Amino acid sequence: MTLSSLTEARVLAVLRAPSAESALLAADALVEGGITGLEVTYSTPDAARVIRELDAKYGDRIYLGAGTVTTAQQATEAADAGARFLVSPGTRPELTAAMKGTGRLVLTGALTPSEVMAAVEFGADVVKIFPASLGGPAYLRALRGPFLDVPLMPTGGVTPENLGDWIAAGAHAVGAGSDLVSSAALASEDWAAITRRAEEFVAAGPGA
Repeated sequence: MTLSSLTEARVLAVLRAPSAESALLAADALVEGGITGLEVTYSTPDAARVIRELDAKYGDRIYLGAGTVTTAQQATEAADAGARFLVSPGTRPELTAAMKGTGRLVLTGALTPSEVMAAVEFGADVVKIFPASLGGPAYLRALRGPFLDVPLMPTGGVTPENLGDWIAAGAHAVGAGSDLVSSAALASEDWAAITRRAEEFVAAGPGA
């Protein structure tokens, strides 16, 4: 799998919704706001169904994947549902191998230099730096020193205000969860608020 689609999406919206229906509506709101990278997490009920329905609706108009993948079964299920990339919050050799076996782009989580090295060793295509809010862009820049050729995607603490700082620090892409799709907006079904926030992220991106 190539990284070009991830590069083009730049921002992956991490969807942790209380129901499949709210996840679908939130995804619509994000796409309306210009966000094309959607990561449906397995903490969302019926995540595979959400992925399948979004794939049927949007196809190649979005870059769709699954997040919080913690088992080989979830990796296979998500890939079969239409996920083009798979994201795990951590890195385990057996899980990474199962994710790689689907032929999808694989992103596994790490925080420390040793964990980044393990993720690369086990075959991750991209290393998800999580929770990136602990170190901020300065920490990502420091990791860039020894890992110049490793694609890194910080997740956690990314906002429209600091998006440019993350990219300048060497982020290949960023993952944005509650700062993009807040639990309050999901609970109140304020889809317009999610669209507005998506527009702010898009406007803050490189080349906007």
